[in-house]
Amino acid sequence: MDDIIRNLPKFAKDKYKENKAFFSKLKRKPPKQLDYLMQELHEEEFRKTDCLECANCCKTTGPLFTAKDIERLSKYFKMKPHLFISTYLKLDEENDYVLQSTPCAFLGSDNYCSIYDVRPKACREFPHTDRKKFQQISHLTLKNVAICPAAYNIVEEMKTRINK
Repeated sequence: MDDIIRNLPKFAKDKYKENKAFFSKLKRKPPKQLDYLMQELHEEEFRKTDCLECANCCKTTGPLFTAKDIERLSKYFKMKPHLFISTYLKLDEENDYVLQSTPCAFLGSDNYCSIYDVRPKACREFPHTDRKKFQQISHLTLKNVAICPAAYNIVEEMKTRINK
């Protein structure tokens, strides 16, 4: 898995133009059954992919924290929201709350998440490959294929199936 993670940014960069053109076409004219296809591809991939072997998303990027996430996590830690924010979060250039640093403060050395049951919405939904109206998040998917081996595999399989 380490080799895959190490080479993933290069693989994603090599496929960037191809993927961008594919997603542009997909956005203009999405196939009728795209949501069903994405659900199927997502489920197929995650039957063979164990996130605990990787956790690259937690090691290299931070999720966006919504107000509901902050409220839920503050309660979980028995902290006031402002204290949770000052301890773990910062505002990014788009005025969204994100982690102060990576890897994620809640990631253990065994790749387990210490807040898994109350984790942020962005973490629960990552890599967003089973999301409805998938074609609307192509900009996000282009980034995620460089981070997540499963997302990379799903996009490659998606291109194969749609371009048949």
